[in-house]
Amino acid sequence: MKIIRDHTDIEEGLRALTVLDPRLAAIIDISGSVPLRLNEPGFPGLASIVVSQMVSRASADAIWKRITVAGPISAAGYAALDPAVIATFGLSGAKARTLLHLSTAISEGRFDLEAVIALETAEAIRAMTALPGIGPWTAEVYLMFCGGHVDIFPTGDVALQAAVGHAFAMESRPSAKNLGVMAEMWSPWRSVAARLFWAYYAVQMRRNVTPIV
Repeated sequence: MKIIRDHTDIEEGLRALTVLDPRLAAIIDISGSVPLRLNEPGFPGLASIVVSQMVSRASADAIWKRITVAGPISAAGYAALDPAVIATFGLSGAKARTLLHLSTAISEGRFDLEAVIALETAEAIRAMTALPGIGPWTAEVYLMFCGGHVDIFPTGDVALQAAVGHAFAMESRPSAKNLGVMAEMWSPWRSVAARLFWAYYAVQMRRNVTPIV
């Protein structure tokens, strides 16, 4: 399985995408540089993704800063935090429960976030979504940005739906199902295509919505 490791992989993917779908050449020109945004695998990377889900970048940054101020971020460290301290972070109840379940599972050796990235993508997603509070979007984004998986397109991401709809002058943004069908033609470089459309969204809407803190 090919893994995205640096900017040369992004450039290779963009070149391949223009062959697979020549329409993307114009989108690449508009978007400019497509960021790599690759984090280390492990609890901090996944925790930051959980924090960023369905909140503004400013809110996510503020919450993440409170978490980092509480101490070095590790699964064992987070699991040991006083509930009163966690309550000051500003997390929703669902996210607070997710991070506590996740940190406990990792610190007790019941789940390995580094080992899961070595699995084939579909198997890795199944393993991650078996964890309480971890849905497909969270698993997909973790595998993309912490594991370097090359062929993932998070179709449930509203910004990606909006970006693709705008880029192709669609009357409305595509549904997750329809976007999945559209994205099939960008395989095996769908993770680069997703990065491209997030970059396009940032240029067109002047908002950075890449789902990592």
